[in-house]
Amino acid sequence: MASSLRVALSIARGRIPSLPVPPHNRTVTVRALSSGLSPPSKAVVYDQHGQPDQVTRVIDVPPIEIKENDVCVKMLAAPINPSDINRIEGVYPVRPPVPAVGGYEGVGEIYALGSSVRKLSVGDRVIPSPPSFGTWQTYIVKKEGLWHKVDKDVPLEYAATVTVNPLTALRMLEDFVKLKEGDAIVQNGTTSLVGQCIIQLAHIRGIRSINIIRDRVKTELGHAFDVKDLGPLWAGSEDVKGRLTQLGADAVFTEKQLEVKNVKELLAGVPEPALGFNCVGGNAASLVLKFLRQGGTMVTYGGMAKKPVTVSTSSFIFKDLALRGFWLQKWMSSERAKECREMIDYLLGLVRDGKFRYEMELVPFHDFDTALDKALGKLGSQPKQVLIF
Repeated sequence: MASSLRVALSIARGRIPSLPVPPHNRTVTVRALSSGLSPPSKAVVYDQHGQPDQVTRVIDVPPIEIKENDVCVKMLAAPINPSDINRIEGVYPVRPPVPAVGGYEGVGEIYALGSSVRKLSVGDRVIPSPPSFGTWQTYIVKKEGLWHKVDKDVPLEYAATVTVNPLTALRMLEDFVKLKEGDAIVQNGTTSLVGQCIIQLAHIRGIRSINIIRDRVKTELGHAFDVKDLGPLWAGSEDVKGRLTQLGADAVFTEKQLEVKNVKELLAGVPEPALGFNCVGGNAASLVLKFLRQGGTMVTYGGMAKKPVTVSTSSFIFKDLALRGFWLQKWMSSERAKECREMIDYLLGLVRDGKFRYEMELVPFHDFDTALDKALGKLGSQPKQVLIF
């Protein structure tokens, strides 16, 4: 019980205040525009870093105080991102102290307000902005200024996932190379959520996209397998190409197709890209570099293969290539809060207008263990897992 209480008290504040726990026989009523207590909650917590499927558990959390400037939000949906897994493992550069609640972004509905809150109302749909630790729980209490109101016309799963991945895609397209209509980009990790977002955001701007996928084969049973490790995937190569083309991809190649001396002969009218994106590393990163034009830039934002990026000396000397890195959490700050929220509204507007979509699987919160196994890759490559509370 003591451990659960420490976790509960760290959920809303990121610290351990001295708050009394209400007696079990006490009736607690939470009203709008009045200080009180949040409802009891359930949360995914971890007391130490380690393998997420071994160190996480779901606990009951007692009510906590709602102060005058606080907003109590009933969570509706929250994704499981790779960075969430890395935080639990203890390998992410920025992570909350343990014990901690998992999750970093999500969407909820305002349940109750502190007496001094004026800009938000009970029933508003909100997201934490900037994103913050502890979204894998049924109720959250945080200061008014840490919530951003979003349009209820946007599906829950998109509001829950808009900050980390779509915002990464948008910033990378805008921050490194000044692209104009007709230019091209190249990327690996194309079926990832960021990859899907890059294709569509580039297409909206008239920017062509070259996309690299892993080699896949489809069995007679309809299952797809990675040629290298026979891990089950969500579709065969041709199916993947079709889906990406529907999103707006101009060219899609498997890694095997790129085992040629001059990959640029495959472009068929698509210009040499000025900008490339790498979230895999190893050979997949080298393939991105092979496509880049003279003076091109490759931006690395992930390392799923856990292999280094290697670059030939000639690529630096004769092609004058530039290598950059991007980390959204470093880019975001309190000074950029207004800018971040404007970009979030822009992205959600594209969703509402039917111009922006990506693969997700909605999973009830009580099936968290299954969702986590899928996010960890135990069941092969899967769509983004989004918890529904």
